[in-house]
Amino acid sequence: MPPRVLFGPAPMRDIPHCYEPVLAAAGFELVYPAAARQMTEDELLALLPGCAASLAGSEPYTRRVIAAGAAAGLKVIARAGVGYDGVDVPAATDHGVIVTYAPGSNHEAVAEHALLLILGLAKSVITQHADTKAGKWPRKAQHPIREKTLGIIGLGRTGRATALRALAFRMNVVACDPYVDGEFAKRHGIPLVSLDEVLAWSDYVSLHVPLTAETRHLIRAETIGKMKPTATLINTSRGEVVHEADLYDALKSKRLAAAGLDVFEHEPLRDHPFQTLDNVLLTAHTAGVDFRSREDMVNFAARGIAALFAGRWPSEWVVNPEVRERWAAGMSKSVGPVG
Repeated sequence: MPPRVLFGPAPMRDIPHCYEPVLAAAGFELVYPAAARQMTEDELLALLPGCAASLAGSEPYTRRVIAAGAAAGLKVIARAGVGYDGVDVPAATDHGVIVTYAPGSNHEAVAEHALLLILGLAKSVITQHADTKAGKWPRKAQHPIREKTLGIIGLGRTGRATALRALAFRMNVVACDPYVDGEFAKRHGIPLVSLDEVLAWSDYVSLHVPLTAETRHLIRAETIGKMKPTATLINTSRGEVVHEADLYDALKSKRLAAAGLDVFEHEPLRDHPFQTLDNVLLTAHTAGVDFRSREDMVNFAARGIAALFAGRWPSEWVVNPEVRERWAAGMSKSVGPVG
């Protein structure tokens, strides 16, 4: 029987040409859940036995799931995306399970979406559309974004892609990221400043950070208080980077002018206070998933699985390199860089 791969990301199930040939060529058989939706913990526990790898979406790979999966032969969890906060990485490492992700697969899609939210709010697109459809003619001046200041928190791939697009719109860009070397910022004339300075100077603040202990609730009452009352917050990173109750209070009281939000602490959004506000623009965690990026994400995940089981080591894609020695010891081929 060929080794099996459990396929998780329901939104990508309709593009098998992006992953099935890669896995089939590597000798894998795909296993699909009966329902095309996000699997629960119990569903994962039922389907993982006998699977050597999982091509994962946003389903919950908890310590319980990983322990059971590893005991039944799970070796790789390949996340079809750039976030992996749904995977308990320490648990995977403890059980010798490799976790991969797909860096570089959707940063341009997210950057485009961040600019969409900025423009949508600045130009009152939703209100104009609704009023015009209703037979009104809401012709009045809108806000420019040229020469406004965009503050980017997190100047990784997505932050850099957002910066380039903002510069094309003639925005002034400043950024905060203690982990970048500054070469990109220097080349494009982007001042690297402190978090407090980004918050104080910016007309738009766009978040492009991973969810970590350091960034959880980075945007809360204290930091919102350092922003201009006329400023707009854009979040296309992770919902928990923002303290939602504090942001709601600031938006409702007009302490903050507006927010464009694509991600939330609990998804899908149901009966949330944000849905009662008229100064927010909400989208359904779609920033990173356009037709091009979803093909790249699922293809990268499939290629990661194929590479690992062929004895290669896709170092840029591996989240927990600590398991390499155990993995290499179990492989019949030498482990080397992906060619």
